[in-house]
Amino acid sequence: MSDETLCDKVIQQVDATLKNDDHILVAFSGGIDSTVLLHVLMTIKEQLRPELILRAVYVHHGLSKYAEEWAEHCRLQCEQWNIPLDVAYVSVDPSLAGIEAAARNARYQALNDLLSDNDVLVTAQHRDDQCETFLLALKRGSGPAGLSAMPERMAFGRHQQVRPLLNISRQQIEAYARIQKLRWVDDDSNQDARFDRNFLRLNVLPTLERRWPQFSRMVSRSASLCAEQEQLLDELLSPVLSRLVNSDGAIDIEGLSSVSDIQRRALLRRWLSQHDVMMPSQEQLEKLWWEVALSQQDAEPMLKLGDYQIRRYRQCLYLLPAMQSVDEIQLDWDGQSKLLLPDSLGVLIPDESGEAVRSPKADEQVTVRFSAPGNLNIHIAGRTHSRSLKKLWQELGVPVWLRQRTPLLFYGDNLIAALGVFVTVEGQRQGDDAGWNILYRKKSY
Repeated sequence: MSDETLCDKVIQQVDATLKNDDHILVAFSGGIDSTVLLHVLMTIKEQLRPELILRAVYVHHGLSKYAEEWAEHCRLQCEQWNIPLDVAYVSVDPSLAGIEAAARNARYQALNDLLSDNDVLVTAQHRDDQCETFLLALKRGSGPAGLSAMPERMAFGRHQQVRPLLNISRQQIEAYARIQKLRWVDDDSNQDARFDRNFLRLNVLPTLERRWPQFSRMVSRSASLCAEQEQLLDELLSPVLSRLVNSDGAIDIEGLSSVSDIQRRALLRRWLSQHDVMMPSQEQLEKLWWEVALSQQDAEPMLKLGDYQIRRYRQCLYLLPAMQSVDEIQLDWDGQSKLLLPDSLGVLIPDESGEAVRSPKADEQVTVRFSAPGNLNIHIAGRTHSRSLKKLWQELGVPVWLRQRTPLLFYGDNLIAALGVFVTVEGQRQGDDAGWNILYRKKSY
């Protein structure tokens, strides 16, 4: 293939992938891959699509002693090509998820913050990167979803991420850079074989490519076939999943019991993927089913999955965010201003559309709490008999995890209302009392 033909092929591939995208933000590290990608897009703008809005961003992790030099290289390169560049400085805390994952999370957050309404994020992963991703998924024992590796186009927050070089090999990228006499930086960490991806790139893939020169192309094909199978399963199972998921987002256990084990696992994975939860292992799925869904009826089972927890209530499984205990928290309140509740539970707002309660007496301290003795006898307005708080929660269908996360309004030691749930007889407005109207705007689960 001639130099001109190779360059034209790369340009045509990128142009075809992005033909419907007019506002592009390129993740530009200064390395050879993103340098080639940015040069190709600059060429497309100059020669084919002058209306293209093209920007670049360099994410400065500060992890390498050369990070500032790389940022300066990117500034000079973008200035030469007349492409606006943002340098996003981020801090990385490896104690939270390991250095690679922490850097990736920080990078993605910075990129997401810079995307405008009409932008797509364009990144420079190529066919050899796809091969590495496939092999890493294979090492983890992933199924077809994991082996699908990287899609060419996918959701990225409220935006989309596009990888227009996925059908271009590393060899072709290097040839393009040589032909166009491009300059780039080399990240020294790419030579550290302690990282799994680098180990594959440095020690494994070269051997495989020498034995089978089309290896990365065939792996890419396998990844595409796995992605097709997953898409087909999505289409076939979508109506079933819609019937099993209720308005709260919980999934019906009885419905899951009526299908085969294979279909149940596939449905659970798709239910979790709707919430962008990291896919569980086969072992975790089995634990979810046997130890949570099918545990004894009087149990309160819970499975942790990354930053989430899955709990059962009334024959449904609920996916919930990690929660901090608020049992001991007590908040003073004047009833006249907004009250922000802890752990993102929501806010209390004085509002005419809210729950009506009596005004507090002059000697009654107003507090908001999140726990009360379960054996406390409570007389709800409109009922003839009092019941224990524990019984009331059960009768009113309040899930276990919300029973000590529902704001309880107290005047002194008297429970006036469980806001959004009930008002007590002691809390009813009487006679000419103007009372308070309290709107509880809560976080949904």
